[in-house]
Amino acid sequence: MAVHVYHRDSPGLLVPLISADARFIIWLGTGARTANMNYVVMQPGESNVPHVHEESEDTIFILHGHGSVRDFSGGTRLEFGPGDVVHIDPGIRHAVFADASEVVVSVGGPCPADLGLLRFLGLDVEAMLNA
Repeated sequence: MAVHVYHRDSPGLLVPLISADARFIIWLGTGARTANMNYVVMQPGESNVPHVHEESEDTIFILHGHGSVRDFSGGTRLEFGPGDVVHIDPGIRHAVFADASEVVVSVGGPCPADLGLLRFLGLDVEAMLNA
C-alpha cells in the first residue's frame, strides 16, 4: 500500500536520548526511506542529549510551549515558541531545551533519515533497508 495513516500514540520507536517521551512515528522501521516524523513531548527542564546529524537537516515544528535550541558548534542560543520552526543544518552539534518552565510539544526530525542514529540505537539498519 502506498498511503498510510499512523497515530502518535502508536509509535514505531521510542528514543529517550531525545526526551522521555520521544516517538518516531514515520521512520525506516515503518517503511519510509528518507522521511522521519517524530512526535516529542519535553517536560519543563528537560533537554536532548547534545548531538549531530552528520548528513541530515533537522526541522522541528513547535506545537506547544516555549524553550530554546542551542548551537554548540557556533555558540548560539535561540528561543522558540508555538508556531515556530527550528531548522538545523547538517553537521551542527545542537540540543533542544524545555527551559521556559513549560511543556514543549513538537513534530519533525532529521531528513534524510539519520541512519547513524538508528545504528547507535542498536537497530539493524541494513536489514530494514533490504526489507
